[in-house]
Amino acid sequence: MSSRTPTAFADLGVPDDIDAGLAAAGFDAPFAIQTEAIPVALKGHDVCGRARTGSGKTLAFGIPTLARIDRNAAPRRPHGLVLVPTRELALQVAEVLSPLAKHCGMRVLAVYGGASRDKQIDELERGVDLVVATPLRLIDLVKAGEVGLDKITVITLDEADRMADEGFTPQVEWILRHITAEHQTMLFSATLDGQVGHLVNRYLKSPIEVAVDSATETVGTMRHLFLAIHKLDKDKVIASMAAGAGQTVVFCDTKRRCDRVERALLDLNVKAAAIHGDLTQVAREKALKRFEANQINVLVATDVAARGIDIDDVSLVVHYEPPIDVKAYLHRSGRTARAGRDGWAVTLAEYNQHTTCRIIQRGLRLDIQPPIEVFSNDPRLKDLRKF
Repeated sequence: MSSRTPTAFADLGVPDDIDAGLAAAGFDAPFAIQTEAIPVALKGHDVCGRARTGSGKTLAFGIPTLARIDRNAAPRRPHGLVLVPTRELALQVAEVLSPLAKHCGMRVLAVYGGASRDKQIDELERGVDLVVATPLRLIDLVKAGEVGLDKITVITLDEADRMADEGFTPQVEWILRHITAEHQTMLFSATLDGQVGHLVNRYLKSPIEVAVDSATETVGTMRHLFLAIHKLDKDKVIASMAAGAGQTVVFCDTKRRCDRVERALLDLNVKAAAIHGDLTQVAREKALKRFEANQINVLVATDVAARGIDIDDVSLVVHYEPPIDVKAYLHRSGRTARAGRDGWAVTLAEYNQHTTCRIIQRGLRLDIQPPIEVFSNDPRLKDLRKF
């Protein structure tokens, strides 16, 4: 590859029709992960990408997939497959890639649980070139004979670490074993150890590794703040921060706490909504769309429900309580400081949680500092730069 940094997708070898689709969709210049991954993937190499959510990896695998798969797929026989851990992420990946595919005369379908199975089968019968699927629903359709994997020539495992965290590794391996045609495999993950490393070693052929950030370097445009808060003051502190920060995601450890925090914020006249596994799929999608459209400015989420949040303009992530470890902290905080933007990650710590904060600071290679004691009437909360 040239030492010159590509300034346009065409510089990466992207076909003209896809390049035109990118321009029509408003994608002007490639991000770093796209610059690294697209040229090698277009040549047919297996790709192992280390990149966090928000780095632009959807186009990094989506463009080569659309460029390399055959068009005009037969009914129930897609040519491309993207596996994702959550329904929300399936919808979001499909939303990004569908306009590009349509520009090239191709069709993309999101296949996931919690939605009409019959409707998805009808769409597959019409012929779909690229399927974006969660593992369980896809296996259900394969076993029922509603979709075949024998024509798949490009498969991507997106957010492979999260699929492993959710216990989907056996299902992912089942799917990979049932792809019988000669195919290209791409895998993208924030980390490449443990079960993800097993998938790479077993199912990728001489993969070319591309990376834009290591696990700790991903915090470069993210500012970290650890606050010592009285338990009864937390909700008012969050309300004050959200008033100054804009779009905010608050992480809670339990579904019950999510609901309680949502109610407390609504009582404080904050436009907020909770998102967790006990809500219906329709309710979760509605909350995400309202948040993305700025109709609400605070989303209160559990870790599992937030897996699919893929919104670039989140300014603030609040940890209602310190995460259990650095990995969890990075997964949560990765919802801000995305796509080249700056963002804040704020951890609220009660008096007996300061040690956990020090462990996280050490893991992030930050200066070890005790949490700053604040009350909800502190004016700095509406402008975090003053801390």
